[in-house]
Amino acid sequence: MQHRSEIFVALQRLLPQHWLSRKLARIAESRRVWLKTLLIKRAVAYFGINLSEAERPNTDDYVSFNDFFTRALKSESRPIDAESESIVSPVDGAISQIGAIVDDQLIQAKGMHYSVGQLLGNKHMAQSYMNGRFSTLYLSPKDYHRVHAPYDCVLVRTRYIPGSLFSVNAMTTEALPALFARNERLVCEFESAMGRFCLVFVGAMLVAGIQTVWNGREHPGAGSIREKEYNDTEFTFTKGSELGRFQFGSTVILLFSDKCRWLSQLNEGDSIQLGQRLGVDTSATIDTR
Repeated sequence: MQHRSEIFVALQRLLPQHWLSRKLARIAESRRVWLKTLLIKRAVAYFGINLSEAERPNTDDYVSFNDFFTRALKSESRPIDAESESIVSPVDGAISQIGAIVDDQLIQAKGMHYSVGQLLGNKHMAQSYMNGRFSTLYLSPKDYHRVHAPYDCVLVRTRYIPGSLFSVNAMTTEALPALFARNERLVCEFESAMGRFCLVFVGAMLVAGIQTVWNGREHPGAGSIREKEYNDTEFTFTKGSELGRFQFGSTVILLFSDKCRWLSQLNEGDSIQLGQRLGVDTSATIDTR
């Protein structure tokens, strides 16, 4: 298995990652009826996508494959945990890793670590999360691809970091050191009742873009780090509010301070849905079941 993973990573190094992503973006945005219909129907059949949860359950109602892929869900499909101090999953997906940040180290896979500073691209910013908590949530192509606020918060800053676009599936995660610190990503830092937390959109192979509700689309490609700060009233989000979306499967990483505690029953590999309780703010009293 390790040998196969190494070969898979080596092949990805040879591919024109950003060129492929741009090509996919053009195909996904195509409004040719025959093409978008073919792609949508193939995706539904191959991945087993449940369209009964979508606001538009009829495939003919989507103008492009990307319109379908970033579809909205019916509000009742994903109830948001009602406890005010609970931290909820921002996405539908699977828990790749979840646990404590030991000093400044995050677990990528068994026996493989990387630093908070590497992920955020800023060692000073990383200090807020020393010995805190992290979770890595993987979105497969079958999943809902919008990303929501895990807690009531206000946007403080964003940092777009250009990079590679390696796959973020299990095979690559277990074979490529510091994968999430290599790939293109958008770091979003928020202020909340428990202090600062980060939500990181991680790009991946064939991800045609990351889009936020406050800045539109971040296109994949080379360039310099782009950082922007926001005032304390410009973008306020209640728990469960939409933050952005992916144009294909990828990963979201959450970083919290030591005031966060994950639920003990959550484990690597568990499926998770938007709005499901992930943890609690330990500075408040709450039922932690």
